[in-house]
Amino acid sequence: MIGLFDRAPGEAGDLPAFDEVANQLLEQGVSQSPSELHGCLAGLLGGGADPSPEAGLAGVGQALGFEPHGELADGLQRFYASTAQLLTDEALRFQPLLPGDDCDLGERTVALADWCRGFLSGYAQARVSARSTDGAVAADSAEALKDFAAIAQAGVGDDDDDEAEQAYADLVEYLRFAAMNIILDSLDQAADTAAAADRTVH
Repeated sequence: MIGLFDRAPGEAGDLPAFDEVANQLLEQGVSQSPSELHGCLAGLLGGGADPSPEAGLAGVGQALGFEPHGELADGLQRFYASTAQLLTDEALRFQPLLPGDDCDLGERTVALADWCRGFLSGYAQARVSARSTDGAVAADSAEALKDFAAIAQAGVGDDDDDEAEQAYADLVEYLRFAAMNIILDSLDQAADTAAAADRTVH
């Protein structure tokens, strides 16, 4: 598998392995999980942040309160570029970065909550940076963000049966499409804002 640090910043591709990101975070003493980190990158984009790798690096540091450097900083820029491309991919290939199915369901549920928490942090940071915290949020996006907030509070249940596995799979699929819809709403609003500004100028 091509690693997080082996791609050019603008190169599309699958996301890096969960364990690969975990190791890099551990090496730099970063407490956030790979899922929270990826959720934050997606949330920045959903909130209207600049898709450039440099903007992603600055945004995630501000949102999560750490200063990535060295190999982690380089990798994060590639990670952000890949996330941006996958979120708008017509083939709908975007997936939240979560532990593999061989991990305990409880561990995956915690990671799912981490991802949602990261998304909300990134989304809020992007809105603050753009000074658009008072701007309207599309109705579908607002509903999805409320759902993300609820999932972010998820705890580890006692169930580990087929029904619980299916519920987890359904949530992952919901997050996948909700994140893509949020970024599409953001892009639509940005286009509307640009069009309105153009009409004002002319």
